[in-house]
Order: sequence, then C-alpha cells, then structure tokens
Amino acid sequence: MSNPVVMEVTRGGRMESVHRGAGIVVDADGGVVFSFGDVARPVFPRSAVKPIQALPLIESGAADRFALSPVELALACASHSGEPEHVACAAAMLARAGLDEIALACGAHWPTNAEAARACAGPSALHNNCSGKHAGFLCLACARGWPTQGYETPEHGVQRAVKAALEEVCGERLDIAGIDGCSIPAYAISLTGLARGFARMGTGRGLGAQRAAAARRLFDAMAAHPFYIAGTGRFDTRAMTLLKGVVTKTGAEGVFCAALPERGLGLAVKADDGATRAAEVMIAALLGRFLDVPLDMARPELKNWRGLVVGEVRPAGILALDASAGGG
Repeated sequence: MSNPVVMEVTRGGRMESVHRGAGIVVDADGGVVFSFGDVARPVFPRSAVKPIQALPLIESGAADRFALSPVELALACASHSGEPEHVACAAAMLARAGLDEIALACGAHWPTNAEAARACAGPSALHNNCSGKHAGFLCLACARGWPTQGYETPEHGVQRAVKAALEEVCGERLDIAGIDGCSIPAYAISLTGLARGFARMGTGRGLGAQRAAAARRLFDAMAAHPFYIAGTGRFDTRAMTLLKGVVTKTGAEGVFCAALPERGLGLAVKADDGATRAAEVMIAALLGRFLDVPLDMARPELKNWRGLVVGEVRPAGILALDASAGGG
C-alpha cells in the first residue's frame, strides 16, 4: 500500500517537494475516528513512546521512594534540548538514587539547542536528549534492587518492565526489535497501536487502576512542564503551552503521537521519509480537526538565512481538506 502525499513544501508559490505518510485518530476503545495511509504497518516509534516507557517508574514506587518532582517526571518522558535546566534536572534525578552521569548508558552528544551548545564546554551523557528517560530507568533499577550495569539491555528487569507496559498499553505483542539511538531496545508498533496507547494513557480506559493513575500522573507532569519535554522553540513545548490539556510527543524518523484526554482521543502519524518537519505539520493538521491550532504550527513558513520567507510546509490531499476545519 502506497501512502498518500499529505505534505507539500513550496518555494516561490510553486511546489518544490512532497512528503507521504500515514496517520490515525482513535478513541480509548479502539474506535477509528479518522485515518489515512497504512496505519497497520509496524513502525519504530522511538522517543514518541517515552511516556509509556516511564510507567514502571511510577508503578514500582521508585518515583515516590526518590521523591521525584513533577518536573523530574516530565524529564523522564522528554526528548530535551540539552539546555542547562534539562542537564541540571537529569543530574538531580541521578543524585537522588546515589548515582552520577557515569551510570548513564545513553551516550554523549552536544546539546541540540544552539545557544546551549555554544556555551557547552563539551558533550556529556547528561546533554543526551534521552538522559531524563535513562535517569528514570536507573531510579527504577535502584528501587527494585536490580543492578544498574546493563539496565539498557533487553534481558534486564528494567527493559522487561518497559516492554510489558508497551504491550499492554498499546495492545500489541512486540516481537520486532532493534536498538534505539540511546541503546535501549526499540520495538515496532503500528500507528493504530500507538494512537490507542495514547488514548488509553489520556483516559485510563483499558488500564488497571494503578496503571491509569500512573499514566495520569505522567501526563499531568508533561502538560504542566512542557519546557522539560523538549525545550526552547521546540514543537512539543509550544504545542503543550498553547493547547492546554493536550499532550504531544515527538519521535525520531518522522513519528509523532498526541493525546486529547478531554476528548478521549489518541493520535499517531509517521512521515514515510522520516522528516520531522512533515511529522510536525501532520500532527498539527490532525489536532486542527478538534482544536484551534496556530497557523504557524499547521503551515509553518520557510525562511532563508537572511530571514526572508521563501515558502511554507502545508498539509496536502486529505489533510489539506481537514486542516481548515479547526476546532471541530
């Protein structure tokens, strides 16, 4: 099945490039509200599922044992930009468990925020966009008395708990595995399963009482502290700041998920070519079916190095028909 063209990139009023993709909106019972493209094909959600991966941190009692704050819980779900506040928060999480950055298995990279990178003396694992998630994994390991060495491997108790949470929340058996950019197992999940998982996280439907409470605690932390989910100027931070009550989460290679808890809906998209710009506009277009989404998120301008507007990224095809609906 060939996915449809859903994004166009223009220059000088003419189409320069296109992006194909798939997406779906479901309710917590799995009912399909809207979909396009092949939503049954498993994709690697990468960082988009970090909120689900953080569930064992709450359910195990580790978050309470180490008195993790809502800000720290938000960082456990984050793909942050490596700004000073993010780095300090990840370090504080590790310190609560008696650890430091040496324990992190995510690898080091420079901050993705340009200003933070210019001020950085050198890259460290704390700058890694996944350091908050890994700090949460280490807190879980310490609380359960598991070794911290090898916590990123599939056979470790931490990753077994994470896989079990993903399977239950998304409603799919996970057996297609790879290795993520931060070295933990990466499992392929259909867009239908991802959207169902976010709908369940936002409503608690289909989850036990303990898991529903943990999901609500994580989503509340994310919504209350959007800066710690991404960072300055990032889509997730802007979306959750402007669209109150909405939870969004980017993933690598053109995956994006979101939840509208008050409407009981979960959303998931995948850009075929892995383009972040396409995934952001795709999720904005889907959110625009239910909310008033700022135009600069749904149809962002493209500027050159002088700041001149040279084109835009805009929804196309079936998404173009729906993008103008807004707040439906």
